Amino acid sequence: MLQPPHSSLQIAAVPAQRAAARDRDQDAPWHTEAVCRRDEAGLFFAPSKEPTAARLSREEAAKRVCARCPVMVECREHALLQPEPYGVWGGLTAAERRVVLARRRRREMELKKTSRPGRIAAAG
Repeated sequence: MLQPPHSSLQIAAVPAQRAAARDRDQDAPWHTEAVCRRDEAGLFFAPSKEPTAARLSREEAAKRVCARCPVMVECREHALLQPEPYGVWGGLTAAERRVVLARRRRREMELKKTSRPGRIAAAG
């Protein structure tokens, strides 16, 4: 399993750097360019028995780091595909990722229902 890239802070990426990151060598793993690689992992993962106010503050700080990361989309997709059960990945908390996954499943089921062969649409 891929280790979390979360480890320490770097200067914010500007749009040109983001475009360059997308065009980078496809052999390099996405997480090598993650801003959080140089950030404290504690910002992205909750300590045990963390009070709600502290958790919300920590998660918002983690999301600010994610917002300037050139590989935020790749990170988010990784966390959704794994699925990663804990922490902030790609700017989403575990609870937010569960919502995204539930919506994707519902959408897939709806698409399957509408694309079934032999189904006759009711005349209106």
